[in-house]
Amino acid sequence: MSAAPGSGSRSRSGSGSAAGSRSASARSASARVSAARLVAYDVLRDVEDREAYANLALPARIREAELDSRDAGLATELVGGTLRWRGRYDRIIELAAKRGIDDIDARTRNVLRLGAHQLLSMRTAAHAAVNESVELQRRVGNRGAAGFVNGVLRTIGRAESDEWDARIVETAPDADHALAASTSHPVWIVRALRDALRMEGRADELDALLAADNASPRVSLAILPGAGVTPDEAADQRGAEQRDADHPIADHPDTQALEAAGPSPLGLELAGGDPLLAIDAIGARRGYARVQDQGSQLAALALTRYRNARPGERWLDLCAGPGGKTAVLGAEALAAGATVRANEVSEHRAELVRRSVSGVSRAVEVVSHDGRSEAAFGAEKFDRILVDAPCSGLGALRRRPEARWRKQPSDLPELAQLQGELLDAAVDHLAPEGVLAYVTCSPHLAETRVAVERLLRRHPDLVELDARATVARVARGEIDLAGKALSAQLWPHRQGTDAMFIALFGWR
Repeated sequence: MSAAPGSGSRSRSGSGSAAGSRSASARSASARVSAARLVAYDVLRDVEDREAYANLALPARIREAELDSRDAGLATELVGGTLRWRGRYDRIIELAAKRGIDDIDARTRNVLRLGAHQLLSMRTAAHAAVNESVELQRRVGNRGAAGFVNGVLRTIGRAESDEWDARIVETAPDADHALAASTSHPVWIVRALRDALRMEGRADELDALLAADNASPRVSLAILPGAGVTPDEAADQRGAEQRDADHPIADHPDTQALEAAGPSPLGLELAGGDPLLAIDAIGARRGYARVQDQGSQLAALALTRYRNARPGERWLDLCAGPGGKTAVLGAEALAAGATVRANEVSEHRAELVRRSVSGVSRAVEVVSHDGRSEAAFGAEKFDRILVDAPCSGLGALRRRPEARWRKQPSDLPELAQLQGELLDAAVDHLAPEGVLAYVTCSPHLAETRVAVERLLRRHPDLVELDARATVARVARGEIDLAGKALSAQLWPHRQGTDAMFIALFGWR
């Protein structure tokens, strides 16, 4: 198959930026290409070429380009939507271009993806989406490919979104590939998610789960115990402030309503706006209010509230970075008279943990060691141990859409081995009446129930405890935890959280 104009041997990195070694957004923008689109292109390039995380790269690029709030919102939608729907757009581009996506130069691919998102999923006028994409191609890639970009996007714009979905289905080799392309998931992830749902007797929820992965999640906040304000009080206070027309934040666009909603008793949901401004307005003690997924909150609470803690207990967070769950442990430890040792193998991430626990630092000691080494434990036994193990991250695809394009099935055996080694080390340091929590942000069976069964086979004196009942007891209101296993599996389409897996263990 012949390559598209501009494809071939040119480097995928460096020169992919509009300014070579500088970013597209750092140069004076052409009148025909908005600064928001230049920023969006640079972030897509950062994600693809440098394996950057979009949630980190995007704010940095926005600050660098000094975008106002309107353009920042446009750049955010362009990046988030294009990354979420990349698989679907790639298939549509292939159909429109009549060539494989890998036969198109990397720079041109990203220009086409941005254009496709505007044509198919935004209210951008077709002529504006096409014309700005053509000009973007001239700035960031091979100028000779501008005609190719124009032709492909005009072809895409001639059909409605549902017509393209029909063509995807018609040209797919089987139903799984059709579903994967239409919902913008790799086919192996679609099958893994179906297997996990089938284990619960809920395979019919697959479409709802895939849709939830592609929806922008609401921002969740955590109000830690000891904050001086409860989630309900914080929500009521913000509501009263916004109903008061004379209050300085009443009409502020970056401080929208907070609601004490979601499954975590510590949780708040932010309807929109800047979460940092919302946190400042809550009036909690410094370091006690934070952005944190409610599944993460529940995972920490399942360990701390499995049974009442006794003063003097020693707790361990073995894989603590970046520190969200550690902060919950620290706040709960302060209230109970316990202490927490937080270990993180990466010194950089250990520093993130220190910042995360700044409000509860009296109860938390942060160290940096390999979690499989004796140094991580300091030759101690612990009453409660959290192993929030490195995993595929398939449970957080709605918040980290680029992760679906980075992971491969071949990554799982190495992750499973690491998870097992961390668990074995933790078991060796679990006190006689201790509780061990195994947590992953993944529903993949290899990282959930298979890992549990292997652990129990390796340690016959260990017994699985009822995490499902614990989460149900701890949660705010009723929570739908399907299946018969003792572990708890959370889901974005059911609980509105990341797909967090929680299992608890103790000695026989």
